[in-house]
Amino acid sequence: MARSTDPLVVGRVVGDVIDLFVPSVDMAVYYGAKQVTNGCEIKPSTTVNRPNVQIAGRYYEDSLYTLVMTDPDAPSPSEPNLREWIHWLVTDIPGATDPSQGREVLPYMGPRPPIGIHRYVFVLFKQAGPMVMVVPPQQRNNFSTRAFAAHYGLGLPVATVYFNAQKEPGTRKR
Repeated sequence: MARSTDPLVVGRVVGDVIDLFVPSVDMAVYYGAKQVTNGCEIKPSTTVNRPNVQIAGRYYEDSLYTLVMTDPDAPSPSEPNLREWIHWLVTDIPGATDPSQGREVLPYMGPRPPIGIHRYVFVLFKQAGPMVMVVPPQQRNNFSTRAFAAHYGLGLPVATVYFNAQKEPGTRKR
């Protein structure tokens, strides 16, 4: 059997968060000048402010999208019993724009991994139409991207990217 080289499969994003899908939309995520690429490492201190997310393509201007950002490794990669911790949820994002043009259902919360290396996953879904009745989750822990997508009829993702982050060493006072 051939081994997969898809970084979403190798990084267990496919399996832990989403099912295998074929990307059909270009999505770019930036924290400042740093572009998120699958498996790259980004320091939590650079993720305090919400990222710039671009959904590209003129063909997709008439479409609406939902963006979900979760941490499937909460509270620790060895015991992810709070999987998935939802960090951000935005619906009704017009194509060829960014989440600031959509409806923020759950405000952005920057990564704060307490222990180990955590994956932070951005999943983009194409909507069939406006999502007016989306209720924010009552809690951020134990969210399920799959269950959310199924509940709202979103189907498989159209784009996904993830990065890794770990707790930064604190500054020591003398």
